[in-house]
This record gives sequence, C-alpha cells and structure tokens, in this order.
Amino acid sequence: MSRLLTTLAAGLLAALAVAPASAQEKVVNVYNWSDYIDESVLEEFTKETGIKVRYDVFDSNEVLETKLLGGKTGYDVVVPTGSFLQRQIQAGVFMKLDKSKLPNLQYQWPVISERLAVYDPGNDYAVNYMWGTTGIGINVDKVKERLGDTPLNTWDVVFKPELLGKLKDCGVYMLDGPEEIIPTALRYLGKDPNSKDPKDIEAAGKLLAPIRKFVKKFDSSGYINALAGGDICLAVGWSGDVFQAKARAEEAAEKTGKPPINIEYIIPKEGALMWFDNFAIPKDASHPEEALAFINYMMKPEVAAKNSNYIAYASGSEGAQKFIDKAIMDNPAIYPDAETRAKLFTVTTYPQKVQRVVTKTWTDFKRGK
Repeated sequence: MSRLLTTLAAGLLAALAVAPASAQEKVVNVYNWSDYIDESVLEEFTKETGIKVRYDVFDSNEVLETKLLGGKTGYDVVVPTGSFLQRQIQAGVFMKLDKSKLPNLQYQWPVISERLAVYDPGNDYAVNYMWGTTGIGINVDKVKERLGDTPLNTWDVVFKPELLGKLKDCGVYMLDGPEEIIPTALRYLGKDPNSKDPKDIEAAGKLLAPIRKFVKKFDSSGYINALAGGDICLAVGWSGDVFQAKARAEEAAEKTGKPPINIEYIIPKEGALMWFDNFAIPKDASHPEEALAFINYMMKPEVAAKNSNYIAYASGSEGAQKFIDKAIMDNPAIYPDAETRAKLFTVTTYPQKVQRVVTKTWTDFKRGK
C-alpha cells in the first residue's frame, strides 16, 4: 500500500508540474488576409489570455475557399468576405457561433451587422471584422501627367481603353477578384451588379476584354507596395490597402527627406462594391473555445480601433469609433457619408451554373481571349 501511495503521489506531483505548461500551450490557429492586423494585438491577446496565436495569411478568397471546401483546414478562425461567406455557410463548413461566449458583440455596429445578415441571416456564423469599398488607387501626379484634366472620379478611367491605355507605361494593377471586378463592370454598364444572368456576365466580359493589354498584373496584395514605391500609377483595389500604400509612401519620404508619392483613393461617382470581411470558425476547428476567445477579444472597442488605426480600414465595431483616429473617421473614402453609401452596392453568391460562367469569363479576360 505504501508503495502504491508513493506512486500515486509521484504521479500527482508530476501532473501538477505539467499543468501550468500545458495551460501555456493553448493555441488558436488564425488564417487572415495579408497586411490586415496590428501584430502587437496578437501579442497582447496571448499575454491577456495565455492563448498562443499561430497566424497565417492569404491574399484571395479563392485560396481560402479551396481550403474550406476541401476540409481539414487546420485553422480555428478564418476571415471570408461576404459573398463567399454566404456560399460557404450553404456548404456547411462553419460552426454556429456560441454568442453567450461573445459578450463584446454588444459593441458591433448594427448598420454593418444588418448588411452582413444578407449573407449570414441572424448573424449566426460570422462577426464583421472590417468593411470597405473596392475603388481606384492612383499616383495622382503620374495619372494627371498622362490624363490632364480628365475627371478621375469615374470608372471611365479604368473601363475606357483610350484612357487606361495612356497609363500602361506607368503601370496598372487590378485585383485578381472576379466577384469584385465583374459586378463593378455591370454597374458601369448600367446593369444590376448583382445580376445572375449569364448574358450580363458575358457583357461584362466584353467590356473588360479591350483593357486587358493595359493591365500589367492581376494582384490582390502586392499593389500596396507597388503604389507606395511609385512602381505603378493605378490599381483597382481595396480602400484600406490604398491608404496603407499612402502611409508607407509617407513613411519612406520621412526617411529619405524626399517629397512623398501623392497617392489617392477614389470611390467613383457611379458607385462601388461594398464588401465585408468577417471572422468565422470552421466546423473542423480543433480549438473552438480559443477561437471564440480570439473573436471576442478582437471585438473589444480599443482593440478593434487599434487594428483600424493600423490598417486604415473601417471597423465593424461601433464602440471602436471613439478610439479610431480622427483622420480615419473623418475620411469619406473610408467612412463614406450617407449620399455616397447610397451608391454602394453588395453582391450575393452565384448559383453553381452561373459561377462557371463567371470563372470562364474571368479566365478568358486574364488570358486575353
């Protein structure tokens, strides 16, 4: 008996010795867009919760969706965009959120949550992280040098070959995102940007075809540094990315003492796509409790504001607004006024048959067919 008690006691002491170490080994595996968080927030989250963050990045919804639909993603938190989120919810790849473990939901902006409900009825599967628009980023000096007094607050600059062609020599990048560019082309044509009619999709393809030879690269992340470094003069891209490019250009100018590259973001007068990037938990998540803790932490007003201040995107948190830099809150290209918001549009997921038409149209466009 004494030997048994000794053995049990030794085992208990060993377990106690291991327990604190295992507690420190709690992890959450996060898969987010590139250049899309203040990394100090991750360190602060670990310090406060004891949960280590393993953080990977992607630069297109298609890459994320391939992993999600393939199963066994290895991730606990992912960040899909609205229209993709809708399709993925329908495919059953996400875990329903336990809102009792997300007390910071109280700080979310109802205006954004209501719009997100178009993709996620009841907001059952996702929480908005950031939102914004898809518009035009320009190197003002280079573009004006080539286009003169041509108005720049219009999609004409992109979709009219006679205008875009004048910018070929200074470099044009375009998002590698058919779900963003094709609806934008439809709006420019005066059609419903949310159209599911294959003939409309094909009409968008015909509009795009003549400008293919002027697009240097299809890119969903590298255009930030390309704009900031003066390597290109126009990018069709996301609002916050263009503002990041502007900030990087200003930082570089401070170091060199040279004037900064003059970068501007434009929401064209015809309107622009409004998108929503959202936290969701894959159904196969290995650490769902840690995932909920991570999402809840990201919704803290001060934390949400810190991320917005770092990446210059509009936050899904209304509570964060009092902590967000005034320059961001007062910038109508980031937080558009009511008149501009009325011109913003959203799109829903394509039915499978139409998706094939979208994919073919985009592939043909990129290949110059």
